[in-house]
Amino acid sequence: MSGLTYETVSQFAQQGGLIYFGAIFAAGVLYALWPKNREAFRRLAHLPLQDHENPDVEA
Repeated sequence: MSGLTYETVSQFAQQGGLIYFGAIFAAGVLYALWPKNREAFRRLAHLPLQDHENPDVEA
């Protein structure tokens, strides 16, 4: 019988998924904390606080 049992395939898939989702999480954190994106995120964070009738006024 070959070495590909259910347990072997399951363990490989679990480890691969952990590495994959860890890499996606790290990429998201790096994107959010990258200095180039700071001003865009700051502007978007204050968007709900702006006056709808006069959007140019800072909160």
